[in-house]
Amino acid sequence: MGEVAEPTTVLSVVVPMYNEEAALPALVCRLRPVLSDLGVAYEVVAVDDGSSDRTAELLTAFRQGWPELRVITLRRNSGHQAALTAGLDRAVGAYVVSLDADLQDPPEKIPDMLALARAEGLDIVYGVRADRSSDTRFKRWTAGGYYRLMRRLAGHSVPAQAGDFRLLSRAAVEALKELPHQQRVYRLLVPWLGFPSGEVTYERAPRSAGTTKYPLSRMVRLTVDSVTGFSAAPLRLATWLGTGAFLVCMALLVYTLGAYALGLTVPGWTSLFTGIVFIGAVQLICLGLLGEYVARIYTAVQNRPAYFVGHDSAVPRADRVPAPARPREDVLTRE
Repeated sequence: MGEVAEPTTVLSVVVPMYNEEAALPALVCRLRPVLSDLGVAYEVVAVDDGSSDRTAELLTAFRQGWPELRVITLRRNSGHQAALTAGLDRAVGAYVVSLDADLQDPPEKIPDMLALARAEGLDIVYGVRADRSSDTRFKRWTAGGYYRLMRRLAGHSVPAQAGDFRLLSRAAVEALKELPHQQRVYRLLVPWLGFPSGEVTYERAPRSAGTTKYPLSRMVRLTVDSVTGFSAAPLRLATWLGTGAFLVCMALLVYTLGAYALGLTVPGWTSLFTGIVFIGAVQLICLGLLGEYVARIYTAVQNRPAYFVGHDSAVPRADRVPAPARPREDVLTRE
């Protein structure tokens, strides 16, 4: 990989958005003063992930009075991690902060992250939630279970209670762009890089406006992508389940032979029914686990881009060219 030119923009803030019309005014009111007070050249890369409300329209309006705001609009809803990928791919700052638009992660912590990275020469600074009392009990319980599982499968380099609020150096961003992952989960990819890192703690606030974009179904999907993308443990689990089923079958066989020898073969329907149901369940679980990995191979073979950029306010319309066929070009990228 060739040398990367020294960027003149010190800080880029990437904000993926999907139907955040209600939260946008509060985000601008809090984020802009924080960045202006830093006294460094910065840009805000707002990625509209195919919103169906007025998010793109409001971003365009805010940009009229905020030249540092850069608006990228995706042609279709591609998902939070894909929108984050689009922002990281196009951000030009020496440091890049990713931030959600709901203000649960406070932008006021960005100066602390930048100062820590510069003072200690860190490539990654995680925003760690020290207090999640604003979340529901169910949310806290499921999030705690997710991070415990990820730390067990992917290693203790995964910070507990660290979401997508983080600062990355230019070197870390370029390393992420080189990874061939199709279904990216940055909560696991970033720690896997092994760059020097630090933490900034904060209290997680309630959502400023709008509704959550991570309901239970998406949380489950995130967990499945995390597990199958970073560990072969489910495949080994299938092997152990098969081994356990075999041992149970052997025990049932011994029981059946004993019952036959004692002349008790007629009343054995309960054990037979239980054995059939158990074996069938184990087989379905194993097939499901294998199916998840086969699906990931299928996605990798297709090599489809994670997103399509419809509009980038930093690129003059006259300079735009049709999207090339190769997915590794600038307009298209792999997830």
